[in-house]
Amino acid sequence: MFYLTLRKKTPLIFRVSVPIASILLTILFGVFIFSLLGYDSGKALYHFFISPLSRIDRIADLFVKACPLMIVGTGLVLCFRANIWNIGAEGQLIMGAVFAGGLALSFPDTNSVWLLPTMAFLSFIGGGLWAFLPSILKVRLRTNEILVSLMLTYVASLFLDWLVRGPWRSPTSFGFPLTNYYPDVGLISKINFPGIGTIGQLHWGVFIAILVCLLCWFMMQKTVFGFQVKLVGDSHKAFRYSGFNESKTTMVLFIISGGLAGLAGMIEVSANIGQLQPNISFGYGFTAIIVAFLARLNPAAVILAGLLIALIEMGGDSAQISLAIPKVVTGVFKGILLFLLLAGETLTKYQINVKPRHQSVPND
Repeated sequence: MFYLTLRKKTPLIFRVSVPIASILLTILFGVFIFSLLGYDSGKALYHFFISPLSRIDRIADLFVKACPLMIVGTGLVLCFRANIWNIGAEGQLIMGAVFAGGLALSFPDTNSVWLLPTMAFLSFIGGGLWAFLPSILKVRLRTNEILVSLMLTYVASLFLDWLVRGPWRSPTSFGFPLTNYYPDVGLISKINFPGIGTIGQLHWGVFIAILVCLLCWFMMQKTVFGFQVKLVGDSHKAFRYSGFNESKTTMVLFIISGGLAGLAGMIEVSANIGQLQPNISFGYGFTAIIVAFLARLNPAAVILAGLLIALIEMGGDSAQISLAIPKVVTGVFKGILLFLLLAGETLTKYQINVKPRHQSVPND
């Protein structure tokens, strides 16, 4: 009989090798899946992992694809590090876009340079308020934050759908569920490099995403609040004895996580869409969960994890166009990767032991 015991110390080699092994095993499973479906495994892997890196403009688009994953993933890292399970980042992203879009649509003729910063602020407020709901219910009523935050995602999605089909629908949209376009000062511009011009769809929001990751890493490593986050995640008893307020920390983490998701929603719409529509996110809030665990709950590592997941997403599109591989295979890739990451995380924290017959399992 096998049983798990908590490791007193996790070897460094485990922390480094487990994510790498998870990625390699995911690729091996991919080869098996492609062969099973009758596709050329070599060509499929090329389109998934090499084609998105074949041109400078495609690399720029890779960063654009990873932008919302970085921002949302960083917020989720903060929650997950404290053993708080915010699964509703998708809804918080939508509400952030709604708050920012409401402001932009209210001033269609403005030329104020303050519009975009104010939209960013309101998007953080919108996402934070949507995340505050499951946090206050968890703290006051001891509800399950996983279920509450997840269900609120569908409420946010339906609310956006009602807005774009009803009060906010553009009179010039020919009946389609679209709002008016944002004013020019409400759009995030593409980066114009001197002597080169724009590269792909690369925009200033990408630098905001990288800055968010680095600032959150600094907060986790160098501030008292970061110490609180790690302490409550490592030991609730030690956290309570330290004198910190667990309820307050829980709510603050939810608000920050939701606020960052809302900011990602505002950037995604202002940089790439320019108006509200029923679908403004392609599951970024859920995909960012994989990003957070792939980064091993390290905000700085979220940058690389976000790029890897974005690579798989873009590779899936390339494989679908070139080889007619179903898009669902991309979802299978991400699911296998998440499963292997969680399994590897268990092995880094726990040691597998074999219980001889007629011997009780020790209590840890």
